[in-house]
Amino acid sequence: MAYGENRIQTTHVGSLPRPHDVLDMMKTYLTGEATDEAAYNARLADAVAEIVQQQVDNGLDIVGDGEVPKAGFFAYVRERLDGFEARPDVKVPFYQAEVDAFPEYYKEYFERAMMGGSVAPVAPFFCTGPITYTGEDILKRDLENLKTACDKACGVRAFVPSIAPSGVGRNDYYKTDEEFYNAVGEAMRTEYLAIIEAGFDLQIDDPYLSDNFGESEMEQAQKVRRADIFVEALNNALRGIPPERVRYHTCYGINEGPRIHEASLRDVIEHVLRVEASVFSFEAANPRHEHDYHVFEDYKLKDGQAIMPGVITHASNIVEHPELIAEWLVRFAGLVGRDNVIAGADCGFSSQACYHTEVHPTVIWAKFQAMNEGAALASKKLWG
Repeated sequence: MAYGENRIQTTHVGSLPRPHDVLDMMKTYLTGEATDEAAYNARLADAVAEIVQQQVDNGLDIVGDGEVPKAGFFAYVRERLDGFEARPDVKVPFYQAEVDAFPEYYKEYFERAMMGGSVAPVAPFFCTGPITYTGEDILKRDLENLKTACDKACGVRAFVPSIAPSGVGRNDYYKTDEEFYNAVGEAMRTEYLAIIEAGFDLQIDDPYLSDNFGESEMEQAQKVRRADIFVEALNNALRGIPPERVRYHTCYGINEGPRIHEASLRDVIEHVLRVEASVFSFEAANPRHEHDYHVFEDYKLKDGQAIMPGVITHASNIVEHPELIAEWLVRFAGLVGRDNVIAGADCGFSSQACYHTEVHPTVIWAKFQAMNEGAALASKKLWG
């Protein structure tokens, strides 16, 4: 990717808190109640313009639509893919090793955070037939809204997140995992291509790659094989798309918690660097992963590749100090080169469209301001 010279640029991962009136309209729409779709779409357009301008006003170089139009990280199956059915009565293990280790904490946590206050219940989806992409109209609306917002903000550079094949439902139809994930990837390729053709950078969201290595019930060989399938299906879906237009994000499903059962970056780095992308985003600001920078003492980037470590976290209302952020960025630059570092966030701040986010919206913007100050300090140290 061609980024600005002589400084570290700033961005984020995707989701931001939605305005409450948008959540109200979205909830009505998703529950099938009578909806004034024209008014709803108009409000979404305005909300995207507002969130883009707010990012620009807070100094971000590369912006997104805040995933304002999306009901959540799992919304693709509901809104954009055919071949799945919801099974709300099926209980699917949710970070089970972590929950088993701290059951009292997570019982309280899941009631008040992450899914708490969500506009729509999150039910597991199972593939029951051929997978096809059906979200063209919604996708067209979202891309047009973001383009209009970016034009209003003087042509600022933007990215659009899209889910990896590994993150879409469970298989009850295809004979093998390979067939299933490749079918998902082929369907999602429609979205990947549309994002690129619209002029935006494509961000692939893939927390499941990291979660895969944190699953305690599987043998290591099983984890590696499943990760191989994830990467192969994704790369097949990305075929022909210039890697310099693709950023890849992996993280962990839990936000604020002990998080002792998640993988380290070293566990996943070989698979991450096999993805046909030019920018790699990962958690680095939370204390469980601050040490992960050592990975880049042993693994080198290819020409044209860059890293986007999180220097602000989505899992705490503490605002990171700009001088600490600068230290982190300078440290990464010393390992991969100053031209190959972009400042980002650990993960999205509202992966589900919720009325209550773990990090308060006013704190999120303070974090972005701290990130920009830290990036400026780091740039001064690195370029003078």
